[in-house]
Amino acid sequence: MNSSIQEGERLKSASEQTSRPCNRLHSPTSFVLFALTVMVFVNYGGGGYWFFQHAPWNGLTVADLVMPWFVFVIGTSVVLAFRSMQRRGVSRRQLLRKMTWRTVVLLMLGFCFLNYSPRDGPLSWSWLRIPGVLQRLGFTYFVLSLLCQGYLCSVMQTPWWKPVQDVVLYWPQWLIIILLEAVWLCTTFLMPVPNCPTGYLGAGGIGDDGLYANCTGGAAGYIDSWMFGDNMYRYPSCKEMYRTTQPFDPEGVLGTINSIVMGFLGMQAGKIIIFYKGKNISILCRFLVWAVLLGISAAILSKCTRDGGFIPVNKNLWSLSYVTCMGCSSFLLLGGMYFVIDMKGWWGGQPFIYPGMNSIFVYVGHSLLGFYFPFSWEMRFQHSHWEWLFQSLWATALWVLIAYLLYRKKFFLKI
Repeated sequence: MNSSIQEGERLKSASEQTSRPCNRLHSPTSFVLFALTVMVFVNYGGGGYWFFQHAPWNGLTVADLVMPWFVFVIGTSVVLAFRSMQRRGVSRRQLLRKMTWRTVVLLMLGFCFLNYSPRDGPLSWSWLRIPGVLQRLGFTYFVLSLLCQGYLCSVMQTPWWKPVQDVVLYWPQWLIIILLEAVWLCTTFLMPVPNCPTGYLGAGGIGDDGLYANCTGGAAGYIDSWMFGDNMYRYPSCKEMYRTTQPFDPEGVLGTINSIVMGFLGMQAGKIIIFYKGKNISILCRFLVWAVLLGISAAILSKCTRDGGFIPVNKNLWSLSYVTCMGCSSFLLLGGMYFVIDMKGWWGGQPFIYPGMNSIFVYVGHSLLGFYFPFSWEMRFQHSHWEWLFQSLWATALWVLIAYLLYRKKFFLKI
């Protein structure tokens, strides 16, 4: 009889555990969903207000915050996902196959859907843009996954360095990241560029009194021109203000290095979550420490000015100060969401959680269909901020509604 009672208690305990909600972190997911929603709103014009447009060159606007947030949370997600798959016994070969497939899909979506439109005529490599947002995200994801797979993100018992084990145990990764950043710094400031001053970081055109009209982006622009020719973005944010004539791609080769560095900072956030699971105050304190360190670094590099620092904050170049500044904001935002969502349970992430369940569908869909009715229409008052703002809010809300309906229908487009 005692054994029957014990068996009944065991089954009851198992049933209770099964009925409990999964103890899963929702703040990283809500982070990327929030960034996706803001990106959709910004891509629809943000009402035409300057602070919802990309900065012409140096400086920051709301539009310049979104992509680095995406890259940051990609790094966080890689660590958490690899840790979960590792605990399920997924082999390294399976991990490599999965991350390679995901990378290829992102690259092909960028090439075939976002960089090409049937309105442009027959597909031709002579004019097709090679870099792109999804291409950079895909390549960054692949490199971060290789870093994580090469040294799987697992918790180990450590001696005196246990308070900083999330850093010390991964010194090979840090060494690779430091070497990558050294490559960016040396190439940017030491590489000779024909007819341009070495280390030039300006926009060219009529900037700098027109002395370096064809030097947009310095070494970054030169490398992209050498590799891709004219197959680059033809309407950079500096074109109108600085009257530049040469193409410059904000998703170019050199900036991708710092995109990887940005993603690695997100990986660090994921390691903190894993190593200090259940210690909410420790997680928040470490997020705050990283935010302070990165914020101080950004302030020193930029001298707290737009154009007068050692390395100005520049989204087009993905400068080092831009990465540290965005890393600071990412740790603060993720920490805030972690406190509100996972610690206190005050918010479940709605309505941002719905677009995130179909993030690829929403991103590609709004890029392809975003400028057709009912998402947008020819405005009656061309210079009316209010009409443009209403249109931007309407289109964003419509995509959130579509994502919600897909969520209700249990349709999830995953790669």
